[in-house]
Amino acid sequence: MRKESGSFVRWARVWTRGITPRVALGLAGITLCGMVVWGRSEGWGSAAAALPGPDARRSVAWVGRTMGTYARVTLVTADSAAAAPQALLAHAALHRVDSLMTNWTTTSEVARLNREAAKSPTTVDPEVARVLEASLRIWRESGGAFDITVEPLVRAWGFLGGPRRVPSQAVVDSAMRHVGGQRIHYDAASRRLRYDDDGVRIDLGGIAKGYAVDVAADSLVAHGVADALVDLSGNMMALGHPPGADHWRIGIRDPRDRIPFLGRVRLSGQAISTSGQYEQFVAADGKTYGHIMDPRTGRPADGLLSVTVVAPTAMEADGWDTPLFVLGPSQGRRAAHRLGHVAAILVQPGRGDVDTVWVEESLRDRFTLEPTARLRFRVRYF
Repeated sequence: MRKESGSFVRWARVWTRGITPRVALGLAGITLCGMVVWGRSEGWGSAAAALPGPDARRSVAWVGRTMGTYARVTLVTADSAAAAPQALLAHAALHRVDSLMTNWTTTSEVARLNREAAKSPTTVDPEVARVLEASLRIWRESGGAFDITVEPLVRAWGFLGGPRRVPSQAVVDSAMRHVGGQRIHYDAASRRLRYDDDGVRIDLGGIAKGYAVDVAADSLVAHGVADALVDLSGNMMALGHPPGADHWRIGIRDPRDRIPFLGRVRLSGQAISTSGQYEQFVAADGKTYGHIMDPRTGRPADGLLSVTVVAPTAMEADGWDTPLFVLGPSQGRRAAHRLGHVAAILVQPGRGDVDTVWVEESLRDRFTLEPTARLRFRVRYF
């Protein structure tokens, strides 16, 4: 998660859950740095083929920036002015989570834990505790492929703090002495956290965006919104459906960027998240190293181009796309199949220009390969 302007972060901290929609509407002019996009959403959250019958409602999107990326809250409404307060409250929820969990400021809850937890057991904020507990569960279930203590390793490669570089093995070995979920000790009953040493750091960037999307979606539901799409850099929660359709159609990006989307997934009442090496990388000696670290080896994971996960919550989808990527094609498929509550789509590089899209069987009737992708991808189910 990236650093936001100081004034915006201070604003996010004082915004409470109890703020009224009327007050939110009054602040509309200063809370969003994007714009209202009229009409039916396209691309990542496009509407499915229209169903018969008139519908006066339309998809209206409110766009802003938080967590170092763009956030889009799309509501299905016939009255955009009446819907604006609900959208702004959802954006406020995203900013509040960022103010708690970012590692790009010294004032967040995560930054405080990283300063204090090596000195003595430290009480954790309830929301951060929820994400911490989920992170440690996924660490255990993934055999260490997901690890929030990877922060020293990410810094060693320059993906946090920069500049990006390929570190020496000695630097990697030094960072790895502080990496591993076993190096942090959390007591859920007391919400107390302790680190083994002052070199240990946690980074919730691999799961916090999903949690933020869940919180924003919960805010919408609490204020009576039935049909909406919350999208934070590809971490999405689909509520209900767009006008004239019974589901949202979510595009899965071509990880090689040859075409916009390789396929679509029909989604309603579920979340989706994609992880890929195309977002951040460093190139050296004729090789490209992605930003997704294998915390077991200290080096970037390889073997897959991207992983998309569909799950009941955005936090679960966000939390599992990274470890499935780290586990690779074979182990990743086995892990996804074993989990049961998530479904995965793994893109594996192929020979020549044709890659393989592994689609979990439970998504067979909801995944569609784009016509423009048929010469570049072959689909296999597992």
